[in-house]
Amino acid sequence: MASRADNIASNLSLANFSKATELKNRIWFTIGALIVFRFLSFVPLPGVNPMILSQLYAQTRGGILDLFNTFSGGSLERMSLIALGVMPYITASIVVQMAASLHPALAALKKEGATGRQKLNQYTRYGTVFLCAIQGWFLATGLESYGAQSGMQAVIDPGLLFRVVAVISLIGGTMFLLWLGEQITSRGIGNGVSLIIMAGIVAQFPNFTSNMFASYSKGTISSFLIIGFIAMIVGLVLFICYMERAQRRLLIQYPKRATQRGMMQADRSHLPLKLNTSGVIPPIFASSLLLLPLTISQFAQNSIAIDSTGGQILQTLNQYLQHGQPLYMLLYAIGIIFFCFFYTAVVFNPEETADNLKKNGGFIPGIRPGKRTSEYLDYVLTRITVVGAVYLTVVCCLPEYVIAQTGIPLFLGGTSLLIVVNVTVDTISQIQSHLLAHQYGDLIKKAKLKGRMR
Repeated sequence: MASRADNIASNLSLANFSKATELKNRIWFTIGALIVFRFLSFVPLPGVNPMILSQLYAQTRGGILDLFNTFSGGSLERMSLIALGVMPYITASIVVQMAASLHPALAALKKEGATGRQKLNQYTRYGTVFLCAIQGWFLATGLESYGAQSGMQAVIDPGLLFRVVAVISLIGGTMFLLWLGEQITSRGIGNGVSLIIMAGIVAQFPNFTSNMFASYSKGTISSFLIIGFIAMIVGLVLFICYMERAQRRLLIQYPKRATQRGMMQADRSHLPLKLNTSGVIPPIFASSLLLLPLTISQFAQNSIAIDSTGGQILQTLNQYLQHGQPLYMLLYAIGIIFFCFFYTAVVFNPEETADNLKKNGGFIPGIRPGKRTSEYLDYVLTRITVVGAVYLTVVCCLPEYVIAQTGIPLFLGGTSLLIVVNVTVDTISQIQSHLLAHQYGDLIKKAKLKGRMR
């Protein structure tokens, strides 16, 4: 039988939304913060010529810069103050999370509760500043030589002063985005950093739509192809929603305890194991590693002679690692599967989970507590990770195959689509939780009122 909470959740309606004043304020705050983020993406770095930069960027498309540019909402293409986006923070948080699982001192710090998490967050911010400084310096140095061979200079006045100003500006832009994301998380709705990444991806949708219909008017693509695109995206969205909410629920039983009436009752619970424990990290890592050689070769092709051995190697590398090529697809799939198992092993520790269950008196029926429970959890997690890895591989490789066959770039690649759907589902779940809490508040007020009338 469904519980009272399930009945209320199933009867949620938009009529209750108008009464939830706090929820409306949170949504308006989130929208305002995202508007500020979009405004900042159009503020260029001091000393950069945006017109020449856009022409030079068009010559180096297809590399890792496209991936970062998509996540930053076009900020990297315009070389704005937030050109680095929140990717340095994502990288630093992943590194700290992995280090906390491998290093004993950080692992002990992770178990200290709120104080330990605060210390790890502080380390993550230090790592973000460090990565921003390194990436900003190389970005400023690359901008100075960017297009020098073709006679176009993206930087108006190259030199040490420009590099220092660019590094400080990029660090300030990224840290401001982190602060803005924290404000969205605390005062708005949803996860702030995730919403900023999603807003950057969705911002590319109007350009993609206009380009697609412009190609249709010129006769480059057919109406059947457009319908196929829409059907594929809708199907992938539904498939991602289904798979992301899929769980393997392990039954956890606790010893019998005496109740107030003197009866012995055994508590039961469930340990939910997500089918996709690693999230969107495997596609990001795999695509970044594959696109890195292509990006380096694009920047180095002007300084290396084509007839030389190095130039021939770069040309061959670019040819085989292009989007949709069989070697690229194979390495991409292998990278996704590898990082699925690797990151799942980092995030979920079966031994720690088994020890926590043993300390609390819980056990899986038919499995001995301790080592046997740890082995069983590892066995189950390995099996569901296989399914999750196949799911991520299909979702990420299918758009790449369509791009290669049709020649029309989709702004929603597999990684971008995963991020958009996951963040949207998480935000909607939080909105439903606020509405559910609001309805419970109304029930409590009515119950108190009836009690006073009696």
